[in-house]
Amino acid sequence: MSWKSPAVFLDRDGVLNRAVVRNGKPYPPASLEELEILPGVPEALGLLRQAGYRLLVVTNQPDVARGTQRREVVERMHHYLAEHLPLDGFYVCYEDGDACPERKPNPGLLWRAAQEHQLDLTLSFMVGDRWRDVEAGRRAGCRTIFLDYGYREKQPEAPEFRTTDLSAATRWILAFRNGTKEELCA
Repeated sequence: MSWKSPAVFLDRDGVLNRAVVRNGKPYPPASLEELEILPGVPEALGLLRQAGYRLLVVTNQPDVARGTQRREVVERMHHYLAEHLPLDGFYVCYEDGDACPERKPNPGLLWRAAQEHQLDLTLSFMVGDRWRDVEAGRRAGCRTIFLDYGYREKQPEAPEFRTTDLSAATRWILAFRNGTKEELCA
């Protein structure tokens, strides 16, 4: 039996970079010029990397299938993020509609990443800002963290931790790993 690594799966928009919010609903940036890495993200990812976590982006980008975004633009954004953040890979579903097994809330992207990177999903975390992220993590067997920005949309069911930024999520992950999770909940 070979040893498998833990991972932190990260949604892209609203977790790594600022989502564009219109009428209370989040949208991805339309261009590389609109892409803005959120404050504290590089530092948080650095701490997770030092703790031995693989860092993988899992993101739905259905605007490509809808024809309102070009795949090349999405890939340029991912290249930019990879240059500026310590990420181990990107897993993207470009489909629109829940029939695709890789489109969150389905866990296909996480399962594929786990197979390709030899990951232990039971030791891993999914961090996202929408119910689909939390549900995909739950279905894959990960612990789930919800970054709650108060969007006016469906809320996730029972994430294991709820916060408003990746820095707090990172502190929770590291405390959980060290067995001091209860201190953060007090």
